[in-house]
Amino acid sequence: MCRASDIRQKEIINITDGRRLGFVGDVEINFEEGKIESIIVPTGGRWFGLIGRDSEIVIPWDRVRRIGEDIILVEVDERFMRKYYE
Repeated sequence: MCRASDIRQKEIINITDGRRLGFVGDVEINFEEGKIESIIVPTGGRWFGLIGRDSEIVIPWDRVRRIGEDIILVEVDERFMRKYYE
């Protein structure tokens, strides 16, 4: 069993290209079905949180391949990632 707070402390690594995508910032939950829909990784595009744009990558939960003690392995390419900019 894993708690949402445990997931937030894990680094996301894409096994498709070996890139470190960052750490889980949030999750999207479907409360009607009681399941996680996706994990959200902030990409940091801001300087000290003041200048620039925030952006995030949304990774569908079905692209998660393995959850370890320190990392989450995902298998994604551009077709499966949604990028949002605020």
